[in-house]
Amino acid sequence: MENIARFLIIGGIILILIGGGVYLAAKFGIPLGRLPGDIRIEGENGSFYFPITSSILVSVILTILLNMIGRFLRR
Repeated sequence: MENIARFLIIGGIILILIGGGVYLAAKFGIPLGRLPGDIRIEGENGSFYFPITSSILVSVILTILLNMIGRFLRR
């Protein structure tokens, strides 16, 4: 049970950090979800939205950040 509790705590901390990052992005006016290249199709009966550019940007930033953390922890 200790392992499950540890994973839940770490998951909660990660969610808090992601939420804080999204909040700060909105606070500083970074238009995540409205970047050029994000696909938005709106019709009479519904809409479709796929944030491809925003997803790529977040992926690159997280890759760089996690690589830096990994290198820091190996020392």
